[in-house]
Amino acid sequence: MSSITKVKSGYQVRVRRKNYPTQVKNFQYRSDAKSWAEATERAIATGTLSVAEGTLGNLLERYRSEVTPSKRSSDIEALRIEKLKRSWISEIPLVELKSFHIAKYRDERLKEVQGNATTRDLSLISDAINKAIKEWNIRLIENPVSLVNKPPSNRARDRRLEDDEEERLLRSCSQSKNPYLLPLVMVAIETAMRRGELLGLERQHLKVNNRTAYLPMTKNGDSRKVPLSTRAIATLNDLPVHISGKVFPLSETALRGLWGRACRRAGISDLHLHDLRHEATTRLFELGLNIMEVSAITGHKDLKMLKRYTHLKAEDLALKLG
Repeated sequence: MSSITKVKSGYQVRVRRKNYPTQVKNFQYRSDAKSWAEATERAIATGTLSVAEGTLGNLLERYRSEVTPSKRSSDIEALRIEKLKRSWISEIPLVELKSFHIAKYRDERLKEVQGNATTRDLSLISDAINKAIKEWNIRLIENPVSLVNKPPSNRARDRRLEDDEEERLLRSCSQSKNPYLLPLVMVAIETAMRRGELLGLERQHLKVNNRTAYLPMTKNGDSRKVPLSTRAIATLNDLPVHISGKVFPLSETALRGLWGRACRRAGISDLHLHDLRHEATTRLFELGLNIMEVSAITGHKDLKMLKRYTHLKAEDLALKLG
């Protein structure tokens, strides 16, 4: 049976049926509420209403199977889902999952990792629930993640290679059993390319004569050409051709492990692979390139992201004005 109740925002419908979770939805107009109630009752009667069965963990497993493989960072997302499935929150039935569960998970996670990592977990849960509601015909009243405040973003890291760290890092990378780690790190320092861009780089997109590498798809959705220094060209020329066509035939998971071991061998702490992008970007400014030139190389769409790399002096600006 269904009931329609007048509420502040309009009308609230409740459809109750034995062996089905109560279906609730709000509408501005009573006519819309009545139509939805009738349609929902028909769907229940004919067995075409798909309810949220199983746990959050079951949903995440389906998401990993059907959605994750199409993503560029599929192996990293698959690992994140595995970690989520080991958490208590994955055992909660979808029909019982509430915002206070999400908030509790957020607060516990923040004790272990920083805000950005926690936000990625919440976004993954939210994406899976939205997919279920919009495309898998799974009826949920709402997405509980949308009701919870996201944690604040991390402060931008400004970690640079210090003293002899670059020499120690490269020496350690050269000791790796994987022949692609050292050249990847060297090219990262020379080009400021992101990890995903390096791993997605294909040999057919290297234009050695023009000293450029073409990236057909980047993090911000645009393509770009990256200029290659003499050192980068020499490094790339020395690489053997892999049957896959990839310049660096490594998975993100494998690279993460190789990087961690290299840093430990070198005795270097608190250095992320992404810090090499910061290092390379800083060096571009130190070479005298302006902010527009640097953004063309690094692919930063928001110039505000680059402002922390440069400090304009009034005296220098006066000289440019003439």
